[in-house]
Amino acid sequence: MKKFALIGYPLGHSMSPLIHRELFKLNDIYAGYELIEINPEYFETQFDAMKSFDGFNVTIPHKISVIPHLKELSEKAALFGAVNTVKNDDGNLTGYNTDCIGFLRALDMADITLSGKVLVCGCGGVSRMFAFETVLAGADLTIAVRDGSLEGGRRLVHEIESKLGKTAQLITLDKADGEFDLIINGTPVGMHPDTNNCVLPKEKVQKTKAVFDAVYNPLETKLIRYAKEGGIKYSNGLSMLVWQAAAAQEIWLGVKFNNEQIRTVLKITEEELKK
Repeated sequence: MKKFALIGYPLGHSMSPLIHRELFKLNDIYAGYELIEINPEYFETQFDAMKSFDGFNVTIPHKISVIPHLKELSEKAALFGAVNTVKNDDGNLTGYNTDCIGFLRALDMADITLSGKVLVCGCGGVSRMFAFETVLAGADLTIAVRDGSLEGGRRLVHEIESKLGKTAQLITLDKADGEFDLIINGTPVGMHPDTNNCVLPKEKVQKTKAVFDAVYNPLETKLIRYAKEGGIKYSNGLSMLVWQAAAAQEIWLGVKFNNEQIRTVLKITEEELKK
């Protein structure tokens, strides 16, 4: 039996084992997937045990600290400076970033195009990846942050300029106005239990053509509800979560997935979230 895992700290309740089990079933793969909490304090001493796995996923706070332990990085993992998937080839560990693949495939499945004028809300963690992918797609990027995150926003703009030679506009969230082709929320605003809040007011959301919310708990955030009410295309973070897991299995096992298969896993995952 092939062995896979997710490492992070703390992990709490994770949907990853369920998602991976369902994805394994689709391709008749006999494999296990477990959660392994590694306290950052003991990461250096405990990491070697991961070499007994065929591959593993990486989440907070190890996405950067894992890099020195890897032999190679994929192009995107090197660009973002963050790894969420590791493949083990006879002890040679290669790091990948499948969050970006999950994001792009989730957009594609929702028939949302990453083009035109794009507003990315937030500048940390997943927002960095959204910002980079937006610029790589040739879209016109505006980054919107809280007043207290302006310094982080400036660092992200500088990073985009230095790594990609492209420019991005930086504003505070209250200044986010006008019409955008796509609004992307990379902040935790709207996440359970803070479900009454939205990163932008309704009138601003409903000026856009499409919405992507990285939050998936609840499945329908206020941002998604505003999009639904306005007849606007939308996608939530659950689709991205399942697609990035599928992309990891494609790397580990050489398998392929289509939209119909992912929708099957999404339905099962949604039912689990509702419990």
